[in-house]
Amino acid sequence: MMNYYDMDDIIMEDELVSVVFKVGANGVGLLDPGAETNNIEQSAKVELPFWLFQELHLRQAVSINHPACFNQKTRKQVQADVAYVDLKKRCPYFYEFGCKVAPVIGDRTIGSFLLYAFKGRYKEVLSKAHSAAFSVAPKFLPLLTKEETHLYDAAQSSMTAYKKWRVGGPRFERASILKKRKSNG
Repeated sequence: MMNYYDMDDIIMEDELVSVVFKVGANGVGLLDPGAETNNIEQSAKVELPFWLFQELHLRQAVSINHPACFNQKTRKQVQADVAYVDLKKRCPYFYEFGCKVAPVIGDRTIGSFLLYAFKGRYKEVLSKAHSAAFSVAPKFLPLLTKEETHLYDAAQSSMTAYKKWRVGGPRFERASILKKRKSNG
């Protein structure tokens, strides 16, 4: 179930997936741009947003084809050089989408594939965020998924705060909740 107020979740659930209708559907021809009538025939292949697929899947009206961002070609590219594969082009919300689609299509290997990709890219994202010159960032940032971009931004913010502290920022800050106690003596 998506978080109703989270824009990233709303956009992620709008990711298109290829489905096959198990039954014919009347009055929904707009879903199939190639349809000549207002009906969709049984076995018709259509691209639907993931949120609509989930609802139709619960009603056993459609089945999903394996999403392209998790196919064998992508897996081989990730295994060859995980840090420099453009996952954002395949799916801007690669990890979150993978977590939501894996149980639906019943592919248990997607979880381990996501973990492998994240572990390999995590090191590279943090390394670039902490040490990369700004000339490297424009080449590297377009390859990152939304989740990785948030991680990169958090790492850069953390490094900036650390450098500020290290140069001479306040060493200790008094918690605003603490007050001096009166002595009972």
